[in-house]
Amino acid sequence: MDLRFRGDVVDFYQRYRRGYPDAAVDLVVDEFSLSPDDVVLDLGCGTGQLTVPFAGRVRAVVGVDPEPDMLARARQVAKARGVPNVSWMVADDTDVASLGTLLSGLGAVTIGQALHWMDHPALFHALKPLLRPGGGVAVFTNGTPLWLQDSDWSRALNSCLEELTGTRATRTCGTDEETQQRYAADLAAAGYEVRARSVEYTEPLGVEEIVGNVFSALSVDDLPPPERRRDFTEQVGRALEPHAPFIDHVNVRVLTGRS
Repeated sequence: MDLRFRGDVVDFYQRYRRGYPDAAVDLVVDEFSLSPDDVVLDLGCGTGQLTVPFAGRVRAVVGVDPEPDMLARARQVAKARGVPNVSWMVADDTDVASLGTLLSGLGAVTIGQALHWMDHPALFHALKPLLRPGGGVAVFTNGTPLWLQDSDWSRALNSCLEELTGTRATRTCGTDEETQQRYAADLAAAGYEVRARSVEYTEPLGVEEIVGNVFSALSVDDLPPPERRRDFTEQVGRALEPHAPFIDHVNVRVLTGRS
C-alpha cells in the first residue's frame, strides 16, 4: 500500500480541500431515491468530505480509504460534528470484491475526487453486486485544480509551482473532459444507466488557502519541510499579487450510474 497522503498532508487536506455543496449531494440522493433506510459506501473517502454530508441523509455511511491517517482524521471530524452513523474501513478499490461479504444492498457508492487513483473499469463491474435495485455509483469531480484554471492568477500559480518544484503542474485529477468521457463510457460498458450533471459556484481565495490546497494535493514525500513552507507561501504570494482578487470558479461534476 502506497501511503502517499499521511502525516502533515492530512492536515492540509482537511483544512483546505473544497467541500461539496449540498446541491451536489442532493442530486445523488434524488437520483437513487436514497432514504433513511439506506446505507452508502464512500470509497476513497479521505477525511470525510462526502461521508459526513451523506450521513445526514441515510441510515449509515461506511467510509473506506487506504490511508489510516486520513481515516483517523475523518473519525475526529465526524465525532466533532456529532455524526454517529458512520464507520470507517482501511481498504482500497481492489478490495471491493471482498467487501460483498460485509456489505450488500447498498443504496449508493460514492467516489469523491479519488477515482483517478483507481482501476475504474474493473471497479465499476465489481460494485454492481453490492447495490440494491435502483441504487448506483456516483462519481464527484470537485472543480478544476487551482493551477489549471482559465484565469491570470491560476496561470501565474502554475508557472510559480513549476519553478518551485521543478516539475510540470499538469495533473488534472480526473477533471478534464477526456477523462470524464472515459468514466461515463466505462460506466455504460459496465451496464449502468449514466447521467451527468453539475453544480457551479464561485468562491474568493487567499494566498494561504491556495497554498494549503496545493499542499493537500502533494504526497508526503513531495511536501516542503516545515521550515520551507513560509518561504514557499511568500513566493507564491508575490507571483499572484499582481492578479488579485483570486476567485475560484468551481464546477462540481456529478456522474451517476444507476444499476
